Amino acid sequence: QPASLRLMDNQQFQFGQALRPSKGPFGLLVDGLKNFYLTRLKGLDINKICVATIVMEGTIKEVAVQEEKLNTIGLEFQGIPAGEHNGKRGYQLTFAIAYIRDIVLNYGVVAESFETSVPWDRVVNVVNNTKSRLEKECADRKFSHSFISARVTQVYDAGACIYFYFAFNYGTMSMLQAVEVYEELEIIARNEIMASGGSLSHHHGVGKIRKKWLPSILTSNAINVLHSIKNTVDPQ
Repeated sequence: QPASLRLMDNQQFQFGQALRPSKGPFGLLVDGLKNFYLTRLKGLDINKICVATIVMEGTIKEVAVQEEKLNTIGLEFQGIPAGEHNGKRGYQLTFAIAYIRDIVLNYGVVAESFETSVPWDRVVNVVNNTKSRLEKECADRKFSHSFISARVTQVYDAGACIYFYFAFNYGTMSMLQAVEVYEELEIIARNEIMASGGSLSHHHGVGKIRKKWLPSILTSNAINVLHSIKNTVDPQ
């Protein structure tokens, strides 16, 4: 198995492309040739493709064996190996996203992420239903621009962790109003996630924001046990 495996939807792929540094004439020519190869020769739609980033660890021989197996699987599903450089770029967004979130807040955009864990047979439904619901909510509120993307970030035998990235332009609202609207929309998204088979959290935890859902997923006895543990370990 790979050391790390992530799957990004098209919106996140496009976002990553927009963050690439500007290039000179030669770089633009190379990009044009790559685009021609992918779209005209391979028949891919740049506005529909998704991207997997994979980290392999081990000896040179072990990594070569892993890479051969992964390439074989990818080719069975019309995938194209994009190379080590693009793989590394796929992980750069993870490190940059928090800085981007803070910067865009000063330009009228509120953005944040939220996550869930999902059995494999419900991953597609959770992603599609949650994105569709948020897109509808944004349209109903007549936001000028909004962004919702999903990424599978961690994989297990039984399921996966899904991260959602959500942002919208808050226009004439104050920053405080925008944050309140975001919290309202995240509640709607969480309800959709859980109705579609997702969980309350993968690793962010429950905390004050998500505690309202606890009675719907835990019995009263289980909640009492949690209270007893907290009162014993952290009475203050």
